[in-house]
Amino acid sequence: MEFSLFAHMERLRADQPHEALYGEFVALCKMADQGGMRAIWTGEHHGMEFTIAPNPFTTLVDLSHHTQNVRLGTGTVIVPFWHPIKLAGEAAMTDVITGGRLEIGAARGAYSYEYERMMPGLDAWDAGQRMRETLPLLRPLWAGDCAHDGTYHSFPPTTSAPKPLQQDGPPIWVAARDPNSHEFAVQNGFNVQVTPLWQGDAEIEKLMATFKTACATHAGPKPKIMLLHHTYVGSDAEDVDLAAQELSRFYNYFGAWFQNKRPVSQGLMEKISVDDMAQNAMMCPENMRRDLTVGTVQEVIDRLKRFEDLGYDEFSFWIDSGMSFERKRASLARFIDQVMPAFC
Repeated sequence: MEFSLFAHMERLRADQPHEALYGEFVALCKMADQGGMRAIWTGEHHGMEFTIAPNPFTTLVDLSHHTQNVRLGTGTVIVPFWHPIKLAGEAAMTDVITGGRLEIGAARGAYSYEYERMMPGLDAWDAGQRMRETLPLLRPLWAGDCAHDGTYHSFPPTTSAPKPLQQDGPPIWVAARDPNSHEFAVQNGFNVQVTPLWQGDAEIEKLMATFKTACATHAGPKPKIMLLHHTYVGSDAEDVDLAAQELSRFYNYFGAWFQNKRPVSQGLMEKISVDDMAQNAMMCPENMRRDLTVGTVQEVIDRLKRFEDLGYDEFSFWIDSGMSFERKRASLARFIDQVMPAFC
């Protein structure tokens, strides 16, 4: 099993300078590169200080100048917000600039907050259909002279300019959960990225079973599957308990953004009170401790070994958490120095 880093800028307070946050983000990415991780993933979000990532291609181009070996992935680009020709061209240009290190993680998007602002009237089903029309067009556009007459897009013969550096274009990963999404990915020769969020081992096992079922129904090379999971490697039990509290806070805000019901001003959501968070039993610290990849070094190793035994090809360390840069850095250092060597 290989390892990658999933990271973004995240801003909790208005007094945090964006340039300082970006510097911290780059520092974590440099650690991942120097520590031997396979890839860095960073995504696309709009109008949210909770996850700052307006264009992953721009970010990855800059990261290519700060790193040497690590692959650089969009984790994920929100496909409904892109015209196929624009997506193919920007991805190809990024592949050229990064020296052929690009990988494309793609999704339909998850936040109705973003749908309302970027494409009013868009819902999750329609977003999924748009993604399913667009993604299979990328390789034909890279190959050249691709014409299309579809439900959402129509265009005469068109060639991506430039063409990507990698033969046949960058690898494509699809964020998948339900069986139809897995089927779509496998049928098109795309890799799969799954995110169980806070739902624990049962969901992780279910997602793998869904992937294996999809693979069994299609001939051809088996795609890869990546598990994206919140991770914290603590120095001791007390440190791990603190991380569980911080991740509980993170998921309270994550859920609030997803529900899209709380006021937002200047890209920051109205604060959730301690009492309100305490009443959210689903995302309590005890559940975070139990269901996320959170623990001491040996506890994290043991948990990852189970994921490896299930058949996951890659584990992505999701570092976004609202923690301080110092705590993120210390956890990532322990992961690189003490956890990853157990998988050599």
